Amino acid sequence: MTAIPTTTGAFEALAASSTKGINGVALAVFVFFFLAVTVMGFLAARWRKAEQSENLDEWGLGGRSFGTWITWFLLGGDLYTAYTFVAVPAAIYAAGASGFFAVPYTILVYPLIFTFLPRLWSVSHKHGYVTTSDFVRGRFGSKGLSLAVALTGILATMPYIALQLVGIQAVLDVMGIGGGEHTNWFVKDLPLLIAFAVLAAYTYSSGLRAPALIAFVKDGLIYLVIAVAIIYIPIKLGGFGEIFDSAGKALAQPGAVPGKPRGELVSGPNAQWAYATLALGSALALFMYPHSITATLSSRSRNVIRRNTTILPLYSLMLGLLALLGFMAVKAGTDIQGNPQLAIPQLFEDMFPSWFSGVAFAAIGIGALVPAAIMSIAAANLFTRNVYKDFLKQDATPEQEHKVAKLVSLLVKVGALVFVLTMDKTVAINFQLLGGIWILQTMPSLVGGLFTRWFHRWALLTGWAVGMLYGTLAAYGVASPTQKHFGGSSKEIPGIGEIGYIGLTAFVLNVVVTVILTFALKAAKAPDGIDETSPADYTADAGDAGVTVELPPATEKAPAGH
Repeated sequence: MTAIPTTTGAFEALAASSTKGINGVALAVFVFFFLAVTVMGFLAARWRKAEQSENLDEWGLGGRSFGTWITWFLLGGDLYTAYTFVAVPAAIYAAGASGFFAVPYTILVYPLIFTFLPRLWSVSHKHGYVTTSDFVRGRFGSKGLSLAVALTGILATMPYIALQLVGIQAVLDVMGIGGGEHTNWFVKDLPLLIAFAVLAAYTYSSGLRAPALIAFVKDGLIYLVIAVAIIYIPIKLGGFGEIFDSAGKALAQPGAVPGKPRGELVSGPNAQWAYATLALGSALALFMYPHSITATLSSRSRNVIRRNTTILPLYSLMLGLLALLGFMAVKAGTDIQGNPQLAIPQLFEDMFPSWFSGVAFAAIGIGALVPAAIMSIAAANLFTRNVYKDFLKQDATPEQEHKVAKLVSLLVKVGALVFVLTMDKTVAINFQLLGGIWILQTMPSLVGGLFTRWFHRWALLTGWAVGMLYGTLAAYGVASPTQKHFGGSSKEIPGIGEIGYIGLTAFVLNVVVTVILTFALKAAKAPDGIDETSPADYTADAGDAGVTVELPPATEKAPAGH
């Protein structure tokens, strides 16, 4: 077992192990931007600060005060993460056209959320809901169902945070920081530990305001880097014709599965079901994640949400251009050292001048800090409201909720850091794939509840359990050339015989069980819980008379909804 070095020894070892291969100019630019956003993160504590700031509305939702453009940058910074920047083109690099599923699913998602996010904002503003579980508890009068939604959200978010740290690690590896694989673990991971400590500190201090402010820098850098890359790199590689020709030849070569090519330049008939179901299932799941809802509820009006669903597709254009970088990495012969996640950072290192490589690395690094902060805040909100307040201390004051949420946000990030430092990276990726399958099972309770009170709370809970169990077991049974279990997220669809996304199959099973049990429970006149919402709550805006952000007493019985 390797001993932990002293501080002096650690930095001496860091200098000795890293003198070869460090891109000093790129590192200097990266550090400059990292320090700039760190300062912004701490200054954000004073930005739009209310007189009474010791509550979850202020720390966890930014005071519910963000307008159209702040919300747009916040949601963009939240949804298009460092791992998106790294993983989407890495999938294109490794397998070709199948990796493009991320582009249509981000197009499909916005018409979907236009139908229900404004309703969620209105009812949440009316009743002071901070999380989706708050809404589920209020709508169906069930703390058990609320707890299931909360735990699913926390479980699905943890590996997502870990993957942001994996994205930072990929950039640090390409810049040559920390030495090789055989370097002392403390020295190798010291830069990541520093980045984590800074992230934890300004999130604890400033809450959601920190990532909201930093998102302006993050998104600006990403748009700049992609605009330059999509013009500059093809010129150096001989044009898009050469890029696609090289990619087609490379993907046609034998892959890891005997007798099959590495991938396809264009998806063939056999891949269409898997491609379509993965795109649709991912679109349905995206705004079920707690961090997506946290950014949404920070808006100051329902019209802000409606406007954002019309302009957020601009990010999908950016994502389509980003995906093409995977083909460019194939043409450039990028050395990935056996890790496809290094394809794009290494491509930037090889193609760009050192100073602009630093800008690109900063875009990826900051692209990890923003969503990681929002995700940890969202998980903390869920624990505080739907575990701590509902089950541990029902009379908790707003100040106590505020303190617990800040502490939990630290614990969540520590858990993600331990996950990254102690486990194989493929484990984090597997759990993130599972997270998408799991979070999709909360959709009947959340989206269904926004439009109807017909579903029975016990039926929803049973349907959720069935979907979770089937999805987990089905994913466990998927093997790949390198893994015996959790080797992918697609499997044969029962009764159809085509390969499809496990999460969507589990969701359909969830809905079928929920509908059948609802009929049975209603016929048996099982107690249906108390709905504390009313029809007008779902269309209320910030300026409407009678709108409040105070939770009603638990014993108050409101109209049964619609």
